[in-house]
Amino acid sequence: MQIQDQIALITGAASGLGAATAERLVAQGAKVALLDYNLEAAQTKAEALGAFAAQADVSEEAAVAVALEQVIAKFGSAPRLVVNCAGVGMAARIVGREGKLAFDVFERTLKVNLFGTYNVMSHAARAMMALEPLEGGERGVIINTSSVAWQDGQLGQAAYAASKGAIASMCLPAAREFACSGIRVLAIAPGLFRTPMMEGLPEEVAQQIAANVPYPARLGEPEEFALTVQQLAENPYVNGTTLRLDGAVRLPPR
Repeated sequence: MQIQDQIALITGAASGLGAATAERLVAQGAKVALLDYNLEAAQTKAEALGAFAAQADVSEEAAVAVALEQVIAKFGSAPRLVVNCAGVGMAARIVGREGKLAFDVFERTLKVNLFGTYNVMSHAARAMMALEPLEGGERGVIINTSSVAWQDGQLGQAAYAASKGAIASMCLPAAREFACSGIRVLAIAPGLFRTPMMEGLPEEVAQQIAANVPYPARLGEPEEFALTVQQLAENPYVNGTTLRLDGAVRLPPR
């Protein structure tokens, strides 16, 4: 799919990987909609890019339906490229100190990361199905965000790893289901990236984390995630797969 002049919807787009993706797609000539729980931050980013902002809690089906309707009304058509970056990264042991359980963390993490991704994907795919196919029969591309924790989940990451593992696992069956409609489904599993979550750590801790990356021996840049989104969208033969984007890192147990 050629990105220029296409409508793109990005969730979690007010910061981090989503914001970098929005910047790159705008630079490539796409008509971009930024969807975020924080509407004020999304609007600020959208104004700087000449894009459109909408608000929704991605885990709420009705909110996503309304936001997608707003995007369609704004651009006159459904998006052909959807990138799911919205997510949370809460950490908790399954059984913590003094026997404290963490079901609330598990439930919230899956609700946002997994259910939110599924929710946006299903609404977007249904809207894409009504579009006229492009040259080659393609109607759209959906790119979801997994994580290397899908395979390398660390201590305290049971909820996060479960949510990101499910995103990776549903990639192939979703791609197979939507193949007859000319819709590709992919997932990116980023490793250790310079996001607001990582930037909140003390510098010595961030350096210690980055030291685990074989090459390049540094944190990934959000722009590199955005470049991968562009490359996957533009390559019509990539489908149904989860790509690790990690500098060859394998996370240690803790």
